[in-house]
Amino acid sequence: MRLFLERRHAMAAVACAAAAALTLSACGGSDTGSQADNASPTFVFASGAETPGMPGGAAPGTAPPGMPGMSAPAQSPAPAPAAANAVNIDNFAFAPASLTVPVGTTVTWTNKDEEPHTVAGNDGSFHSPGMGAGATFTFTFTKAGSFDYICSIHPFMHATVVVTP
Repeated sequence: MRLFLERRHAMAAVACAAAAALTLSACGGSDTGSQADNASPTFVFASGAETPGMPGGAAPGTAPPGMPGMSAPAQSPAPAPAAANAVNIDNFAFAPASLTVPVGTTVTWTNKDEEPHTVAGNDGSFHSPGMGAGATFTFTFTKAGSFDYICSIHPFMHATVVVTP
């Protein structure tokens, strides 16, 4: 048993020495006269970007030192506004909620959600099939009036097309 404990203590001492050697090498070695030992640390994350505002940090949107071709992620552009005769289905809502068009206009609905939706006139005059993400449905309004409609899958979604003579 004594021999087992001696070996265990020796293994622990070797592990501690190895950890100390790794720590010293990661910190630039034991050269205490080096100017690098006096430099402020720079924090680099897994993305390769240095912490902005920290010593040595890269400015937001610029390439971190030593990382050519790297930059901050691009901002996504604002969604394009719907055309005068278009309705977007986005975030479980019709936009615009009220659309006014003249008789003879074809209105296009585009599903921008990941969930399927439909466009169904309350009076039964039009009804789309289920539309997946990116799908469109068109309907031409041939008479004047106010046409309320819903998504038959999500009846809390409702809007109106007003058709003028």
